[in-house]
Amino acid sequence: VEVVASLGGLHRFMDWDGHLLTDSGGYQIFSLEPRVDDDGAVFRSTYDGSTHRLTPERAVEIQTALGSDIQMVLDVCPPLPSPPDVTRLAVDRTAAWAERARSAFLAERSATERGLCQFGIVQGGLDLGLRRESAARTIEVGFEGYAVGGLSVGEQRAEWLDPLEATAAALPADRPRYFMGLGDPVGLVEAVARGIDLFDCVLPTRLARHGTVLTSAGRLNLRGAAYAGDDDPIDPGFAASPASRWSRGYLRHLLQVGEPAAARLLTLHNVAWLLDLIARMRLAIEAGRFDELRSEVTEVWSDP
Repeated sequence: VEVVASLGGLHRFMDWDGHLLTDSGGYQIFSLEPRVDDDGAVFRSTYDGSTHRLTPERAVEIQTALGSDIQMVLDVCPPLPSPPDVTRLAVDRTAAWAERARSAFLAERSATERGLCQFGIVQGGLDLGLRRESAARTIEVGFEGYAVGGLSVGEQRAEWLDPLEATAAALPADRPRYFMGLGDPVGLVEAVARGIDLFDCVLPTRLARHGTVLTSAGRLNLRGAAYAGDDDPIDPGFAASPASRWSRGYLRHLLQVGEPAAARLLTLHNVAWLLDLIARMRLAIEAGRFDELRSEVTEVWSDP
């Protein structure tokens, strides 16, 4: 963080003038099986094995130094399923850490002077009552926006739809509502239908690295032999794709020979395809035809 800050923060470091959102590291830390107490979490670095303690205050300090426009509070993200006592403790610690993080953020003059934003995170597993309680406690602290955490972490879509609906319904309609870690097309339209505005996910890049692309006709794996002589563009129904100038056969060739450009081109396509889906949802809402688009996406992308 010191290096990035010394080089002007993330925007200058990356030469990116759009908005930037950074996570607190909560999800990443808890995937490393840390030692957690009421103060924070102790974990080992995946890079050099060194030990680190991350607290709500330190997460604010780091993200403010990076200069992200939207920073997330440090939360406790329990795995699913978890025993009720584990989920309860996660809700309580997330609420306590949210208060500490908000105090640290408001005390950080550079953050408030630069107009940076901080989002609170709602936990509660699949328990509707805990979800509503966590939402109420997070709203009571007061943030520029609110995130739904701890869902779509391995459970089936049917399991998280009701907890999501209970959470989104409890959050202020005049603040951004953010679903953390969701990127499949059906999941996106179902979340938007329940009032979610903002998403992030590794899905477009993870799929691309393995040769899989998102298309108007569904998911395609270009490593398949059937595409070796395919002269069609990556998605005939999406002419604006950054990879539309190359044939499926050529892109498959790049994958087969291990050319790094393959993963990059497919990533650019997948990200553009999802951004286009979001844009189409926005237009459909404005035109009063969101239900029609929702049905179209579900028909193509629902699991068999």
